[in-house]
Amino acid sequence: MLRVRELCAGYGRARVLFGVSLEVAPGSLVCVMGRNGVGKTTLLNTIMGVLPATGGEVVFDGQEITRLAPHERVRRGLGYVPQGHETFPQLSVMGNLLVTLEASPHRDPAAVEEALEVFPRLKPLVKKRAGFLSGGQQQQLAIARALVTRPRLLVLDEPTEGVQPSIVQEIEEAVERLHAGGLAVLLVEQYLDLAVRLADRFVILDAGRVVHAGEAAELGGEEVHRLLAV
Repeated sequence: MLRVRELCAGYGRARVLFGVSLEVAPGSLVCVMGRNGVGKTTLLNTIMGVLPATGGEVVFDGQEITRLAPHERVRRGLGYVPQGHETFPQLSVMGNLLVTLEASPHRDPAAVEEALEVFPRLKPLVKKRAGFLSGGQQQQLAIARALVTRPRLLVLDEPTEGVQPSIVQEIEEAVERLHAGGLAVLLVEQYLDLAVRLADRFVILDAGRVVHAGEAAELGGEEVHRLLAV
């Protein structure tokens, strides 16, 4: 489904990614891990076209999308939830979902209800401004917005960061259900235990390079703990 080959990117003269390669098979969940500052968010931003690649390629469903704009990648079937609970704070929960629906490839109103079914905590809050939600509720809304586009690959950048434990559990359960339903997921996650429970495969970055990759069963190994140790 998604194939990233020798991807390079950076900010100005500061190069951050040095030939990163990974694959996400249809229906699989791949977890990208690593210490802070190793290039995980840069990798996702480059895959989504938020940051231009300086080398390598991104291929989705057999078509190279390396030079496509972010909205064109969304239309191809990629859904992105960046780090930081991004919503439109002045709009209601429903307003956030409807704005996203308007820009989605299909514009099917049923997609809004489908997204709310994933996060039922949001249902009684549909008239509330997003800016007045808790951090965890905002994160659920951010994921729901991506789901409104009905992606075939959901890209999540640390969806549990700064979220209260009860909602971390709800987000984990939602991702697990979506994955079980056949949705492919590319997940950056800081919690090893959560990655162990969710991932099919994993990739570990260090200094902008892939230093280890494998099946989820290997996540409990000493090498993985060493590479992730602060």
